[in-house]
Amino acid sequence: MQSHAAHAHAADPLIKKHRTADATLTVTVDGAPLAGQEVLVAQRDHKFLFGCIGFDFIPLANGELHAEGQAGPGGATGSLGEASADQADHPADEHLAELWFDLFNFATLPFYWGRFETVRGRPDTERLLKTARWFADRGVPVKGHPLAWHTVTADWLMDLPNAEIAREQVARIQREVGGFAGLIDMWDVINEVVIMPIFDKYDNGITRVAREIGRIPMVRMVFDAAREANPNATLLLNDFDMSAAYECLIEGVLEAGIKIDVLGLQSHMHQGYWGEEKTLATIERFARYGLPIHFTETTLLSGHIMPADIVDLNDYQIPDWPSTPEGEARQADEVVRHYKTLLSHPQVQAMTYWGMSDGGWLGAPGGFVRRDGTPKPSYDALRSLVKGEWWLAPTKMATDDQGRVRFNGFLGEYEVTAAGRTATFSLGEPGEAAADVAL
Repeated sequence: MQSHAAHAHAADPLIKKHRTADATLTVTVDGAPLAGQEVLVAQRDHKFLFGCIGFDFIPLANGELHAEGQAGPGGATGSLGEASADQADHPADEHLAELWFDLFNFATLPFYWGRFETVRGRPDTERLLKTARWFADRGVPVKGHPLAWHTVTADWLMDLPNAEIAREQVARIQREVGGFAGLIDMWDVINEVVIMPIFDKYDNGITRVAREIGRIPMVRMVFDAAREANPNATLLLNDFDMSAAYECLIEGVLEAGIKIDVLGLQSHMHQGYWGEEKTLATIERFARYGLPIHFTETTLLSGHIMPADIVDLNDYQIPDWPSTPEGEARQADEVVRHYKTLLSHPQVQAMTYWGMSDGGWLGAPGGFVRRDGTPKPSYDALRSLVKGEWWLAPTKMATDDQGRVRFNGFLGEYEVTAAGRTATFSLGEPGEAAADVAL
């Protein structure tokens, strides 16, 4: 077995190979090379999507923090999946937002049907539109999650025959994907379809349809609806089941000619960190389909680990699950190792962490921030990668006699400033890269 340090060391050259470019930047001013001059080059964003859920910021984005009990048409504040004042010691405020935007560049917002449209025909659209705009105004792309799922689905579907449930599901997808186009152009179209037709914890309309028509026709139905509503959207198939059953589903879906843009892999590690070998082996198994991979839901705990005998993570909910100093040190180490492992593989394009603060999903201490709003060591450790080791801070460089500067930088958006002018450029692919900037 290799040591943790050896694993990290092994990942670093692969990260450099797959995530950086050796850039030659040519700067001109009024058409002439800016020769022998000082320029300032600074990174502005990563190409890699360092994501986190944005559920908790729905009240802040809608001006609800100081309006207790204010409700959207779908139900009470908090009904969309965000933490509310009774779920955490404090709602997500401006301080937490500053921490969020200082680290992440990609948000996931909740579209759980059972919360989004509690009453048939009364979706809570406006609050989500405002929240998506709030992120977009800050330069953050947004993904919607999920459009079809057997859990947290609308109870009123149960009163309908299966054919009408299917029609409602298609109409719901077309309404959301079409209505949010331009603000949300990425969707988890169907969630956890491997278990969908055999799900037996409680009856629900979506499982009824999946059981009747089968998994692959179900996937085709929802992907066709989403693709028609926004042909430019990036559409994901998402699952927690990392067994061969998910591979069989993917193969069947692709053989049926259904176009999947991205494969979503969940990695909730409430029962312990997967480790580098398992993570890389999992990525390799799903990379063989040639599709981009997003790690769509990830958690690493800073408290005690959930017992190994728990089959469904939802079955372990306890009154108090504290973050501990020992757990926080372990979480920080595992966060660094996990992110380095993901960035070492070229097909992984995004990573979404499932909760900024403790006490969110299942009450677990899985956040980067404690309940009192203070960042944990894991926050500082990840930020030191994303905005430190993997980032080009404003750097002074001198152009040669042809107006060129050379540097190695992480893929993403940059700006160059000289002679009182600023222009932007991007590094999009690893390896040798050339960019021309006219100031």
